[in-house]
Amino acid sequence: MSAHAPQPEDSPAHAPVPNLNIANVLTTVRIIMVPFFVWALLADNSEQGLWRWVALALFVVAMYTDKLDGDLARSRGLITNFGKIADPIADKLLTGSALVVLSMLGELAWWITIVILVREWGITLLRLAVIRYGVIAANMGGKVKTVMQAVVIGLYLLPYTQTIDWLNMIAFILMLLTMAVTVLTGLEYIYKAAKLRSAARAK
Repeated sequence: MSAHAPQPEDSPAHAPVPNLNIANVLTTVRIIMVPFFVWALLADNSEQGLWRWVALALFVVAMYTDKLDGDLARSRGLITNFGKIADPIADKLLTGSALVVLSMLGELAWWITIVILVREWGITLLRLAVIRYGVIAANMGGKVKTVMQAVVIGLYLLPYTQTIDWLNMIAFILMLLTMAVTVLTGLEYIYKAAKLRSAARAK
């Protein structure tokens, strides 16, 4: 979720940054954590027991590594091409797997999961398609979307959410708001991509 900010890697004043660094290690660890998170969530099977707490803990730790690897990459100059690609993929694997499993368990409507996943992976493909014209940098809307997704998924993973009606209603309303923000920020990226492509072709 906090993507590694762009920074020159091979400028004359700086030696190339090795891919094997603490920021990339944390990103890789987050990817490795995804199947364990999925297994724990499926093992609980909506019983809201120990494995549900394990899944929630893994999700929280993984989301923290997302913030930590970005902070370390920027503060220590550890930004690499690998990090730029792997970091957002790790985020989408984690949040996407959470949404899919929650839908499989019948705790989240499939249409919500599909809308969010189509937006997330669609925009990722769009950014790759227009990268020859320039990079579409993450903006405040994208950061807000990321935080909202993390919070609402965490709330859905909380065992009490499925057993307390008012908490479940709050989680559902927040999920709808998160979906709306996700779609709106996606439309903003499409606009920026079209503008970037038009500007590049006009030169």
